[in-house]
Amino acid sequence: MGTWNTRGLRGSGLEDLINHTNERYRENRLALIQKVPTPITPIEIDKASRHITLAYFGQKSTVDYIGAVQGIPVCFDAKECKTDTFPLHNIHPHQIAFMGEFEQQGGVAFIILSFTERNETYYLPFDHVARFWRRMEDGGRKSFTYEEIDHSFAIRAHRDMYVHYLEVLQMDLNRKALTISP
Repeated sequence: MGTWNTRGLRGSGLEDLINHTNERYRENRLALIQKVPTPITPIEIDKASRHITLAYFGQKSTVDYIGAVQGIPVCFDAKECKTDTFPLHNIHPHQIAFMGEFEQQGGVAFIILSFTERNETYYLPFDHVARFWRRMEDGGRKSFTYEEIDHSFAIRAHRDMYVHYLEVLQMDLNRKALTISP
């Protein structure tokens, strides 16, 4: 079990943008995506502010978001990276297992990764993430770099959809359809 404190708020900037985008998707009936709450057990509470100051994660979380896009089940995690190298230890084995099982059931799993210093955000299809993961398990790099990702999956903002990932999700679906078709 991990301990939660203010470090647990890392990534909230990206998540706030995704939450806003998901609300626009819902309002426009494009998608219904929900943030998966991380269950915690409070240990210390500041009585004056009534804020939790120390807690333990109650159980392993799966991914940050889950839902459906036009009838297609999707799940994804949101990650931020300040440098051009993303350490794979920021993704947990149970998350990789869940995303793999999700795709085996016909869903689409991915990671939204923001390179904060570059102010660039990318959609990483699960099979790309799994390739980096396997490389690590085979004794290779324990990270992947900005240069290694597929830059055609860049996520742009569109009107009030700040992390408009549906466009690149469609690209991923098209790519997968091409690899499956005879």
